Amino acid sequence: QVQLVESGGGLVQPGGSLRLSCAVSGNIFGIKTWGWYRQALGKQRELVASITNDGNTNYAGSVKGRFTISRDSAKNTVYLQMNNLRVRATAVYYCNAEGLRLAVRLGYWGQGTQVTVSP
Repeated sequence: QVQLVESGGGLVQPGGSLRLSCAVSGNIFGIKTWGWYRQALGKQRELVASITNDGNTNYAGSVKGRFTISRDSAKNTVYLQMNNLRVRATAVYYCNAEGLRLAVRLGYWGQGTQVTVSP
């Protein structure tokens, strides 16, 4: 099992910044990709950014150039730095871990952290 605990959400004005953290614990053997997803009220959950163990990153088009995903393996933490936030970024942000172990697909989610961007 892998446990993911998000923190760092809150209320911020448009144009502001937040850094989300995802504390990782448990058996991460086989986990290949770490990601941040978000789900706005009434909408489907969507990928925001992901990073592989090799450091390859992928971003949703709407956040490219403003958000940065990173991982500190020594601290077992995944980060999402969000700059120049827009009102449409308001959502619950979820940490995700995916991989494969002994041919079994792995997928874990955190409980989410609320980000609200409002004047």
